Amino acid sequence: MNWTERFAEFVTLWVVIDPLGTLPVFLAVTSGVEEHTRRRAAILAVLISFAVLVFFVFAGHWLLRSMDVSIYSFQIAGGIVLFLFALTMIHGNVHPEIHPLSERPIDLAIYPLAIPSIASPGAMLAAVVLTDDAGSDLFGRMATVATFALVLLLTLLILLAAGPISRVIGRGGSSVISRVMGMILAALAVDLVLTAVSQWLSLPPI
Repeated sequence: MNWTERFAEFVTLWVVIDPLGTLPVFLAVTSGVEEHTRRRAAILAVLISFAVLVFFVFAGHWLLRSMDVSIYSFQIAGGIVLFLFALTMIHGNVHPEIHPLSERPIDLAIYPLAIPSIASPGAMLAAVVLTDDAGSDLFGRMATVATFALVLLLTLLILLAAGPISRVIGRGGSSVISRVMGMILAALAVDLVLTAVSQWLSLPPI
């Protein structure tokens, strides 16, 4: 096994999944719910994210080719979805608009926790790109899956610690962090779109 390559994969996936950046989103959408509901939502969100990303590891190329969709189009679409979600964080109405009547863990876990926060467009794109050269190399793909699993396990541990963290920072601190991270998320979304456009048009890197 090439440990240098695995470490590079780990760093890449840590950046695109951004477990620490997911924490404010998790605090926002689970504010006011019971602790056991919050824990179940965290576990379900990570499991759903893992299933989605594994799908893109093994079938991402086939899916995009069968639909005649380019990587650039996928990246631009993902950036737009991420940007729209970032706006809800900035305006501070993530929880009321997305889940006004539901506190079921599965409802909290699917959107926006699993998608687009943990299994973000960048993470899906990374799953496709990292396995681009693997071809039929099953071992290479399984190593990438293992790296995904490690990053998501660390993400789960961070989310499970959200209760004590929220008690320390309070509702006001959570609101401030959510808005700041919304701005950063919006910038990342714009960067996804601009990078795809610049690569499509063969422009210099931004």
